[in-house]
Amino acid sequence: MDGSHANAAAAQAPAGGGEGTQRTLNPYVTGNSVIAMKYKDGVIMACDTGASYGSTLRYKSVERIKAVGKHSLIGASGEFSDFQEILRYLDELTLSDHMWDDGNSLGPKEIHAYLTRVMYNRRNKFDPLWNSLVLGGVKKGPKGDEKYLGMVNMIGTHFEENHIATGFGNHMAVPILRGEWREDLTFEEAVKLIEKCLLVLLYRDRSSINKFQIARITTEGSTIYPPYALKTNWGFAAFENPSQGAVGTW
Repeated sequence: MDGSHANAAAAQAPAGGGEGTQRTLNPYVTGNSVIAMKYKDGVIMACDTGASYGSTLRYKSVERIKAVGKHSLIGASGEFSDFQEILRYLDELTLSDHMWDDGNSLGPKEIHAYLTRVMYNRRNKFDPLWNSLVLGGVKKGPKGDEKYLGMVNMIGTHFEENHIATGFGNHMAVPILRGEWREDLTFEEAVKLIEKCLLVLLYRDRSSINKFQIARITTEGSTIYPPYALKTNWGFAAFENPSQGAVGTW
């Protein structure tokens, strides 16, 4: 390297000998699937309370569903520290909204729109927040109580739907929801359908644990229930010898 190139490299190097701005290249502590759907009176959301450090199921009591303002619930898959950063953003947003004191408050549709801009903005900076977010809620509108359910992923792709699942649940739970979801489900029926999806994920997703949390939101407010376990049956023949009859297994 000649002198001119050496001087240019030295000019571009950060002061103090540091390595400059760092990006999250890989998530470290991650949560898996979140399942949510509309039902007759509002929106129900569920996930387990596990968080993995790489492939190690390190944490067993991580809550990934939170209330946002008066009308919304948020659930997150992916990097847990990034989810904590998003919650700080939302705290600032709801505090600013409250300080206006104009008799109005942000609903789930507005918060979902805000999150789509945040995720897409960070993606454009090549510093994404490594999460898939589910945002649901209920707010009174001109047509009465309006239920809302949407999701946004780490690159800003977003949509609204009657039922949503992230992570492995997008492959395992969505087919079940498509076949059995109805708009007039009672809360008890919605819980049974959610638990059916969670049980399938528990059997099929190695990162899932048998400790689940369910939350719901209606016009009366949000409720996040304590974690609980589902009854399981590991006596199926396919579980006892899963490689039997499979081609190319060891």
